Amino acid sequence: MTIKVGERVPSATLRLMTKDGPQNVTTDQLFAGRKVVLFSVPGAFTPTCHARHLPGYLEQHDALKARGVDAVACVAVNDVFVMDAWGKAAGVGDRILMLADGNADFTRALGLELDASGFGMGTRGKRFAMLIVDGVVSQLHVESAGEFRVSAAEYVLGKL
Repeated sequence: MTIKVGERVPSATLRLMTKDGPQNVTTDQLFAGRKVVLFSVPGAFTPTCHARHLPGYLEQHDALKARGVDAVACVAVNDVFVMDAWGKAAGVGDRILMLADGNADFTRALGLELDASGFGMGTRGKRFAMLIVDGVVSQLHVESAGEFRVSAAEYVLGKL
């Protein structure tokens, strides 16, 4: 069952690269008492994700913060090393949290998994964006297959 607006984000543990190496971070740590824009991509370095999705959030980062967003986070069903390498390649710095959901546990708990085995990618996350306020989904924008519109940074910014 897909998560809905008004529901609490499920408890899960994600991985984040820090200066001290890979660290576990829970959804409670990420979202409690904060306003967070979380966007999901099917895969690091994949064409739309790398050329449009992540760059859009980098471009709109300051505008999102100006609208009261405490943090912007990207999640993908990739390992923490891939997410770290992608963040470095894209010049993310500390502006976007690059979250790894390596086994798709969080993505499945959200009900937003995607079967990409036809592309040789196994289970991935659907392309989506959500606004999470103090651990509760305030907005949810899930893309239709093959689309890139409602999860784009510009669209999310326009809804704040």
